[in-house]
Amino acid sequence: MADSYDVVVIGTGPGGYETAIRASQLGFKTAVVEKNKLGGVCLNIGCIPTKALLKSAEVMAYMGHASDYGLELEGQAKANFAKVVERSRGVADKMNKGVGFLMKKNKIDVIMGKATLTKPGEMTIEPSQTMDGDTVGEARTITAKHIIVATGARAREIPPLPVDGEKVITYKEAMTQTKKPNRMLIVGAGAIGVEFAYFYHHMGTEVTIVEVQDRLVPGEDEEGSKELGRAYKKMGVKLMTDAQVQSVDTSGDVVKVTIKTKKGEEVVETDQVLSAVGVVGNVENLGLEALGIQTDRGSIVTNERGETSVKGIYAIGDVAGAPWLAHKASHEGILCIEQIAGHDVKPMNKL
Repeated sequence: MADSYDVVVIGTGPGGYETAIRASQLGFKTAVVEKNKLGGVCLNIGCIPTKALLKSAEVMAYMGHASDYGLELEGQAKANFAKVVERSRGVADKMNKGVGFLMKKNKIDVIMGKATLTKPGEMTIEPSQTMDGDTVGEARTITAKHIIVATGARAREIPPLPVDGEKVITYKEAMTQTKKPNRMLIVGAGAIGVEFAYFYHHMGTEVTIVEVQDRLVPGEDEEGSKELGRAYKKMGVKLMTDAQVQSVDTSGDVVKVTIKTKKGEEVVETDQVLSAVGVVGNVENLGLEALGIQTDRGSIVTNERGETSVKGIYAIGDVAGAPWLAHKASHEGILCIEQIAGHDVKPMNKL
């Protein structure tokens, strides 16, 4: 592979790989750099495998009401949790291979390893370790006229909830662990929190949701939020709104969570805590500070064309801030590369 390109995209989530495809279609000599697995969080430990888990939960829910559809089951249906997770991982693996096929089809060079920006138009690549424990990539230096940062985001950690990957986990562990907890307390009632609440509830886990606001999915329409709350209560999910986690004690066999409510402090015992309190952009160890690329609260600052404070370097998707949505990342990336190509594009309205 040549060491010089017109466009290099760092990160291969939906924003990164679709941007690279569009760049190649526009005639740019293009490469992508990926330190983990092709497809990024969304395809490997995010949107796609989560929906596979939710499908299994939905089927389980239907099986519990088979008689409503005129169907009869012999014996009681039960979930094989490990098999459900295995199916989800299989779906993610297929998507990962699909992205590899798209890169090859569009003549995009795939460079595995960790990228560090050294100066405008240049970066070094070092070997990195994937989520599967494999070491990928080799040391090299590559150059590009245009560099697009699409490194995505990860779970945000807050002081009262130090993540240990076992008793206090994030979405990553929640979708890959093969042993089901009997009880789970989920902190945060955004999309991630309520999706995992639905999944684990239908797998047979006793679920409690803690939300600092007064309703589930507080960023969504209030009427829909209230209806979702009613549905979850009817299912048997315990809701604690207007509540805030103060501390977590993981020293014993059970996890003890101290929660501040309107009535005072309450200690809830559980087997596992899922921290779902939002995400933060992957801006560390990219060389941004050395180049003077401006960041703000865990996101790279860009203008409406995706340009950073350094000429020739752009940022798209989750690492460029809210809304943290795959389709937003893809659209943002395509607009970015099209304006680089000189097209007359209309900036995206993110509201």
